Amino acid sequence: MSQFTPNCLPLLIGSLPLTSHAEAAEMIFAHTPDIPIWPQLPAFHEEGMLLQFLPGLPGVRELDGKVFIDTESTTFEEEVLAFYEEYLMVTEGAAPLETSRFLLSREAARGFYAFLELADKRGNLVGLKGQITGPITFCTSLVDQAGRAIFYNDQLRDVAVKHLALKARWQARKMTEICERAIVFFDEPGLAGLGSSAFITITKEDILSCFGEVFAAVREENGLTGVHVCANTEWPVIFESGVDIVSYDAYSFFDKLVLYKEHLVEFFARGGILASGIVPTAPEFIDAETTDSLVAKWFAQTEQLQAIGIDRQKVLAQTLITPSCGTGAVSRAQAEKVLELTGEVSAKIRASFA
Repeated sequence: MSQFTPNCLPLLIGSLPLTSHAEAAEMIFAHTPDIPIWPQLPAFHEEGMLLQFLPGLPGVRELDGKVFIDTESTTFEEEVLAFYEEYLMVTEGAAPLETSRFLLSREAARGFYAFLELADKRGNLVGLKGQITGPITFCTSLVDQAGRAIFYNDQLRDVAVKHLALKARWQARKMTEICERAIVFFDEPGLAGLGSSAFITITKEDILSCFGEVFAAVREENGLTGVHVCANTEWPVIFESGVDIVSYDAYSFFDKLVLYKEHLVEFFARGGILASGIVPTAPEFIDAETTDSLVAKWFAQTEQLQAIGIDRQKVLAQTLITPSCGTGAVSRAQAEKVLELTGEVSAKIRASFA
């Protein structure tokens, strides 16, 4: 694991309810200047969780407003072959990643470019954070022409995972051109369904294989990996993936996470970082909480981590303070409060052990 001691610095999750990428980037840098992220703006249709990362994937079609992979197209096999040829050329160094199908275009990710331009003008950066839809969520959300999730088609899943891996690697490379430490989160809201009947045929081995491939791609650029799940899930699978940063909703689900004592102790022992989503993003909770109430909640959780055998200083050193999820679905005023709370909670916690 790459050595990184965040010491409770603030970090954000991608989405914001704005319509200007430049303004969104400025807002992010104002509240989290040490480790800014690039903004994703759901107000733009093309910045949806699937659509933003689809370009370059073979077989993509749209009909009656629905996007799917058409494996029955007469050109599908040819498209897949071209994909694998380019993938091999890029991974073997025979073609540049920077200009390949795996880049994020300005049309698909205007926030990423606004973020890079701003980061390039700033100094004293601890790191830069990118994000991409995780392989499990991506492959269980995207379907073929028959409406079947591509996760259950071995070829389509392999193509999609390789596609996401190199898009994540491309992000990491672009960020390390500006700052030595790049962090890439794989957003996995779909993993909230793990253990349910809908996921009954998906094995732990399948999940670990998908994560292993995308993590390895980021690490090729010396980047750190994160998995963000904004609800409860089968946490042992996440810990066993070898991920560097586990990002979760500490406001609502700490009681579920702390049940996995051995996994947590081992995770901290190997240098793992807990991105504690202590700042709520549900409207009713945003309005009800204050900096002091959230700081108190976080320290109460830290005491519970101590009780299972994790040293207090280790918790403080190996934690990031984050919102529980993105803010793309709340009002602008509420999003601003979430960003303010995240910075203020982080500052107050850090001041307590300075």
